[in-house]
Amino acid sequence: MSFFLFAVALLASTVGAVVGAGGGVIIKPVLDLVGVLPVSTVSFCSGCTALGMALFSLIYNRKNGVKLHLKTSTLLALGAVCGGLAGKSLFELVRKGGNEFVLGAVQAVCLTVITFGVFLYVCNKSKLPSRHVTNPVGIIVIGICLGVISSFLGIGGGTSNIAVLFFFFSMDAKEAAKNSLYIIIFSQLSSIISAFATASVPVFQWCDLVFMVCGGIAGAVLGGTISKKINNADVERILKILLLLITAIDFYNVLKFACFS
Repeated sequence: MSFFLFAVALLASTVGAVVGAGGGVIIKPVLDLVGVLPVSTVSFCSGCTALGMALFSLIYNRKNGVKLHLKTSTLLALGAVCGGLAGKSLFELVRKGGNEFVLGAVQAVCLTVITFGVFLYVCNKSKLPSRHVTNPVGIIVIGICLGVISSFLGIGGGTSNIAVLFFFFSMDAKEAAKNSLYIIIFSQLSSIISAFATASVPVFQWCDLVFMVCGGIAGAVLGGTISKKINNADVERILKILLLLITAIDFYNVLKFACFS
């Protein structure tokens, strides 16, 4: 099974590195779909993979010419740390309040709504005026919201980061991708540290996690190579296809978990 997890992480992280989704937004619904691991384990391993992939991707692509908006993204990242802790607490609250199927159903519903909403926005963003938020408090609040979403859903940050960077900060596709990965590092790191600090780490096999993280790192390299050869329009096209695919998988997962919960 470890090789299957490696393959999923590799493919997800390759696409995630190109569009800035982090990989977790693909890994989470796919593994929930096939049901090879418990929901809480999938969330934890997906988050760890997204962290490894995002960190390596930023290092690997640090000189690719795409601007990292350090001040804005650092404020977003600080907010994401706080949001990540809150999201982790919410995750534990839902998990303890029901069974794995209830948790999976709640996550799948949230992912379906968010992903489809982002798809609609990306398809129509040229018709909608974007903003350029500069107020530090406002930026941190936005970061908190992103952190809650990424930590609770175990997706790293994913497509919600991209939409926020498009709308609130007027970034193009490649800039949004790079800055999204920067934010993912902080939000996932806080969530993982919180899990260990509160002894709420789910049962998992180290071999599976290592294979997934290695797949994530390999995907970061492959995705970075692809990203250098395509333009912003190509990135947006890949993002739209990804959003539709994830929405379809998430919707199926909603029905699946609803039948068992």
